Amino acid sequence: MPQKDILSILPDPDISALDPDIQKYFKICEEKLGLIPNVLQVYAYKPNRLRKFMDMYNEIMLEESGLSKLEREMIAVVVSSCNRCYYCLVAHGQAVRQLSGDPELGEMMVMNYRIAPLSDRHKAMLDFAWKLTETPGIFEEEDRQKLRDAGFNESDYFDICETVSFFNYTNRMAHATEMMPNKEYHSLDR
Repeated sequence: MPQKDILSILPDPDISALDPDIQKYFKICEEKLGLIPNVLQVYAYKPNRLRKFMDMYNEIMLEESGLSKLEREMIAVVVSSCNRCYYCLVAHGQAVRQLSGDPELGEMMVMNYRIAPLSDRHKAMLDFAWKLTETPGIFEEEDRQKLRDAGFNESDYFDICETVSFFNYTNRMAHATEMMPNKEYHSLDR
């Protein structure tokens, strides 16, 4: 009998006991992704927080933006690399592989984005994400100017900051709950 995957240190949710809207969302995940991301299952421990988490994630990562979905996933990976967040490195590294169509880029982003063949725009964006994650207290106008010089406008700046901030939050939740990524992520888009 196969052993059940461990989601986190929190009790696993009884999906059949969740509210119908959450069950419906999980079913959509299974249809579109082939899995229910473990982060959602962990957040189901607090259903109202899960709803807010899903809304915020979907707005930051999927809504219209001057940043592409790939760029937002790249930020997620760089923040997670700086924070050494296993869950997000696995899950969002897979998203970079999928969106870029380049498995090697996904691996470079997870290990050390600085070795990846990136455009000046992406280098500036990811350097900014790393610095805001690693040393948020020593941010200066010069850091913002580097983004402007790379072609980012004020709306893009806001989206970059919000994406960096969101993944610093999720990384800390993943660390604190010992959240484990879905095993399926490891083999996808290679």
